[in-house]
Amino acid sequence: MLPVSLLAPVAPPDWTPSDWRRRVAAQQPDWPDLAALRRVRARLAGTAPLVRPHEILDLRRALSAAAHGEAFVVQLGDCAETFDTPTFAGIAARAGLLHTTARTVSQALGHPVIPIGRIAGQYAKPRSSPTEQVGDLVLPSFRGHLVNDPAPTPAARVPDAMRLLEGQAHARDVLALLRELAQSGMPLPGPGTSAGAPAVWTSHEALLLDYEEPLVRRDPVSGVVCLTSTHLPWIGARTCEPDGAHVRFLSGVANPVGLKVGPGTDPARLARLCARLDPDRQPGRLVLISRMGAARVRAALPPLVERVAALGHPVVWVCDPVHGNTYTSGSGHKTRHVDTVGAEISGFFAAVRAAGGSPGGIHLEAAPEDVTECVGGVAGVTEQDLPLRYETACDPRLNASQTAELAALTARLCADRP
Repeated sequence: MLPVSLLAPVAPPDWTPSDWRRRVAAQQPDWPDLAALRRVRARLAGTAPLVRPHEILDLRRALSAAAHGEAFVVQLGDCAETFDTPTFAGIAARAGLLHTTARTVSQALGHPVIPIGRIAGQYAKPRSSPTEQVGDLVLPSFRGHLVNDPAPTPAARVPDAMRLLEGQAHARDVLALLRELAQSGMPLPGPGTSAGAPAVWTSHEALLLDYEEPLVRRDPVSGVVCLTSTHLPWIGARTCEPDGAHVRFLSGVANPVGLKVGPGTDPARLARLCARLDPDRQPGRLVLISRMGAARVRAALPPLVERVAALGHPVVWVCDPVHGNTYTSGSGHKTRHVDTVGAEISGFFAAVRAAGGSPGGIHLEAAPEDVTECVGGVAGVTEQDLPLRYETACDPRLNASQTAELAALTARLCADRP
């Protein structure tokens, strides 16, 4: 087991949780009441941590094994969570889907699988445009329940800082149910996990820095500085400027950090990002989430894998095969085809191995219900079926049977080790 000293990065010497404010912060809401925002931040700073520093360090240790090819990550969940009241049955179904998927892969791989949920914090979404067309109206874009309301009225779309408090309370309730699940018999997320941990590790995109900053804490036992809103925060494709606010903010916390890597990422830019986020070259500190698209992954990914390895960063390479393969159906629904998602997973394994690396995980948007949001699979969902149960709050999710198919494919690829 790695000691804390090898898990906690040395923050930049002048780093503080608030110095991101001196950088360009993309995708932040235009809060109309700054005095209310300051009050909300103060209240968030007085709340108890959502996740515990020792849990974060437990996950770091597990990911250090994945960085050496001795474990595998299965990360999945909702595209965007809502503020609907969580139920024990609903959270159990989501955690159960994650554990079932992890078990399928683990049996083929012969190594531990690390179950990480997109859960208890995925309440905000980046948007490509500040406005959207809703019927005859042009409205401010819906940015997730952490910011505004999806109702198609101008008043509902005004950013409301009080939602940050509501999001923290919702995440607290979800985590309480995840801890209850672990206590009631659902497996813990990995061997050696501390008692009292939730049934799965949590993750979300650390998008709204006014929400994340007040939840930074220094652990009095280990002395490390952690972001206690989640176990694994990640930086998305729209906020990964090496000198930007999001990279600066996460450079100083001890959490493992995910980073989305798209087809437009060149090796030099990725080298700068790795230098900012993993200056000490610690195993498992960085989870690089490839989202290339099925047509580009085999050509675009190997140079990046080679560059990161040459620089000595022991990262975990994870495949996100959904975001690069979204298209709009004839009915106007955003969707993905299971075959294309599977093609990117296969291409990812081939690309990473061709570059001398070890495939380290998959990252899926999936739901346990029989939703009809993605097409294809043995269930035979077609584009005509999409309106039947298109229930996502944002992007389309795989249903349980489609997820099982992709888990089986991943298991076969894991078993087919060179």
